[in-house]
Amino acid sequence: MAAYCSEADVIYYGGSAGGGKTDLLLGLSVTDHKKSIIFRREYKQLRQVTDRAEEILADTGASYSQMMARWKGIPGGRVLEFGAVQHEKDRENYKGRPHDFIGFDEIPDFSESQFRYLMAWNRSTDPSQRCRVVCAGNPPTTPEGRWVINYWAPWLRKNHSNPARYGELRWFAVLNGKDVEVPDSTPFTHEGELIEPKSRTFIGAKVADNPYFDGTGYKGQLQSLPEPLRSQLLDGDFFIEEQPQIRQVIPTSWIRTAQARWREDDVRGKGIYTDVGLDPSRGGSDQTVISRRTGGYFYPLVVYEGREVRDGPECATLTMQAIGENFSGTLRIDVIGIGSSAFDILSTTTDLQVVDVNFAEKSFATDVTGNLHMRNIRAEAYWRLREALDPKSGLDIALPPDEELVEDLSAPTWKRTTSGILIEDKDTIRKRIGRSPGRGDAVAISYLDTTPGILFI
Repeated sequence: MAAYCSEADVIYYGGSAGGGKTDLLLGLSVTDHKKSIIFRREYKQLRQVTDRAEEILADTGASYSQMMARWKGIPGGRVLEFGAVQHEKDRENYKGRPHDFIGFDEIPDFSESQFRYLMAWNRSTDPSQRCRVVCAGNPPTTPEGRWVINYWAPWLRKNHSNPARYGELRWFAVLNGKDVEVPDSTPFTHEGELIEPKSRTFIGAKVADNPYFDGTGYKGQLQSLPEPLRSQLLDGDFFIEEQPQIRQVIPTSWIRTAQARWREDDVRGKGIYTDVGLDPSRGGSDQTVISRRTGGYFYPLVVYEGREVRDGPECATLTMQAIGENFSGTLRIDVIGIGSSAFDILSTTTDLQVVDVNFAEKSFATDVTGNLHMRNIRAEAYWRLREALDPKSGLDIALPPDEELVEDLSAPTWKRTTSGILIEDKDTIRKRIGRSPGRGDAVAISYLDTTPGILFI
């Protein structure tokens, strides 16, 4: 009822399994909205939702079209549709199709870009009809789903500077491509544009809240799960770390340990940068990211939105601003796209030691044991960072607190091929997580020594 009655524009409801998430989505659709759609990531996953909808609507006189995946004639003149966006491009199938209610079942399964795109069509021509988005889901079990913790950070991020209570409304506006929390719902002008903040909230639920599961043994079933699934699905614990993916290059726990080690007043961070990595944007929503480090200490990343870096000269100018005039270390640049132009400018007009990095080029490096060969420079860069972050290395690497960096570094997987270790490429990761892993690439580039055949941890 707290979620049903919440006044938030965007609600995240859930936590543990069995909290009534599907019924909330269906209940709002058939009692409080005129034109609704409920999404799952894949069509085959919709079966549970559609079966429950049939139980609810079977005797109401409403009719269901299997071909259209839509209920019509729901009492009150309501329509309920079901949809899926298995692939990133599938979101285009719903472009321009307004719904006053949009529900996402198991929201961590969606990419952030899919969620934001589909949410754009939450509207109605009826001024008396409320519009809202409700997301239902358990805690994310993969790195790709951790964007929900950033989106609902006041409720879900551990040690947030201004935590929110369950059900509390917070208002946000998108300014220069970034979510910014604002005091209230009052519209304001930003760079000549009138901005109308939207409210969010998170409401937790546990199986113990659901009386319909009393005596069914379902709670015992959840209690028998191995960790971390037990804590995630039984307790709705968003703070417990997910298990590494199969062949995940860098375990998430290693990244977290390196971040826990980071201190702004670290003595290693008081000198001039020894190495800088630049991952330029490729246009659109991609970001240009600059990673600066002194030894094993990484400074906070410098990030520019794609619209701020339109060409190589702008990229070169912003890079120089970020590293300062006294920089005397090595600047490594990903030369794909506008990076090649930035490289040409910085290598010919400055006295900097500038190194071009092409992740696709062949590598002659091995792992620290000498037994695993690297197929290309991308594999070399990420594997070197992996070995440095390994707690057994004793290097005490310190990474800055940055949730997107955690996602980027924990996303790539690896496989062993006849020509060496191959790391998942950027475009493949982009399709999986819905954005470019530029922060992770910049950090990996800044830790890369491009001397062939030598592997320095």
